[in-house]
Amino acid sequence: MSETTAPTRVVYESTITAVGEQVNAFLEHGMLIFFGHDSPEELHDMSVRHRVTVAEEGPQAGDTIVLGEVSMELLAVGPVVADNLLNLGHIDIKANGQTEAKLPGDANVAKQPLPLPAPGDAFRIVRAGGPSTEDES
Repeated sequence: MSETTAPTRVVYESTITAVGEQVNAFLEHGMLIFFGHDSPEELHDMSVRHRVTVAEEGPQAGDTIVLGEVSMELLAVGPVVADNLLNLGHIDIKANGQTEAKLPGDANVAKQPLPLPAPGDAFRIVRAGGPSTEDES
């Protein structure tokens, strides 16, 4: 048995549909704001919009966010993040390196440059271990 490759499963997956004009300004402060594709127009300029294809579970600390070609481990997840993501497609990713969520809607990753997503990019949350189906790949 190898410890190097634990089974993983996608608990959330979507496709980026639009990137607001102010998203770069938020990236400079280490933050990416996501909303579902059908979010109110007043949120479009500041957010990355996406259309969900898999929404089994919300994120939890230890999960991996995959955005395009970039993978980031979730260090902390506030108490409302899962409900916000599953119900509204909303998540605030903060590259602050903190292991505790300061705000209820924070999803913290390591201090690092966040990628600028583009329409068509995949947005996934992947969980290691846990229940998985042997026959699916």
